[in-house]
Amino acid sequence: MNQSSFSNQYVISRNSNASKGAALVVLLMLIILLTVPFWAGRLEQRIIIEFAYYLALAQMWNLLAGYAGLVSIGQQAFVGIGGYLLFSMAIYLNIPPILAVVLSGVITALIAIPTAFTVFRLKGAYFAIGTWVVAEVYRLGFAQVSDLGGGSGMSLPVKIIKDIASGRSEREMVMYYTALIISILSITVVYKLLRSKYGLSLTAIRDSEVASDSLGVNIFKTKLFVYVLTAGFTGMIGALIFLQKLRISPDSAFSLQDWTGAVIFIVVIGGIGTIEGPIIGTLIYFLIRGVLADYGSIYMIVLGVSAVLVMLKAPSGIWGLVSKKYDLHLFPVRRVLLKK
Repeated sequence: MNQSSFSNQYVISRNSNASKGAALVVLLMLIILLTVPFWAGRLEQRIIIEFAYYLALAQMWNLLAGYAGLVSIGQQAFVGIGGYLLFSMAIYLNIPPILAVVLSGVITALIAIPTAFTVFRLKGAYFAIGTWVVAEVYRLGFAQVSDLGGGSGMSLPVKIIKDIASGRSEREMVMYYTALIISILSITVVYKLLRSKYGLSLTAIRDSEVASDSLGVNIFKTKLFVYVLTAGFTGMIGALIFLQKLRISPDSAFSLQDWTGAVIFIVVIGGIGTIEGPIIGTLIYFLIRGVLADYGSIYMIVLGVSAVLVMLKAPSGIWGLVSKKYDLHLFPVRRVLLKK
């Protein structure tokens, strides 16, 4: 088959019929989500807000660990930093809360740069442990700041809460749309990044650092970029979380179980190294939590057993198993050869 005949029969594309169908489904879901505040109750909105920020956290951790190979168990550091930055800027600098959420992400990203130069000295399991140690250092540090409530924490003043919006329903609507925008933005950024030259670099690094280095990939620069990017987004999400909670303390802000343990479960059970995996994992996490949350330790046992079973039976996660069996990619980032 000559080149002309080949080009007439095949085309190189990232999109498939499945991805085009998924785009329509996503568009329909977005339309529904945009209308939620006008017909849903306060409880439903709060659940969607929580779902949105867990999904965004999962996308960021998945980008860090699933693509850059940086398995961090200390991302709660940036959740906490983002939360405390929000309180500091809103209370002491009189910055509007929603603007403070955005600025918290920017400043957290800057703080992540010297942090990266510290933890990047470590490799493998030592890196994972090092990130947790750094998170504990930040937790203990903020616990010593009396102006931020010390170890017992602090609450947002009523005046600042009213700065979000005058009425309660309006405030909840603002919070809802802010959470929705951040969640959508996190997926969009990951998707666009993986389709760029950085995505190719990350894939090469994940597959083999030695080979990628020989091909001219700047491993340190690429990993630093991803680490700072995910830290900034995580800080912005942390600011949103504690703006919704209206209260912060070192233990809640730097909680390993809430902001890293649950996120790792979501990514592992959904499918690490895929955009679809965190979405599936977040749905499963909220389903299990919603059904078993009232049963105390049983809830945690089921989460643990579920994670172990998935890792044994489907190491690539539920979505990894589905996509491999049916060759299904709703957010395609690779180029594939298709018949015209």
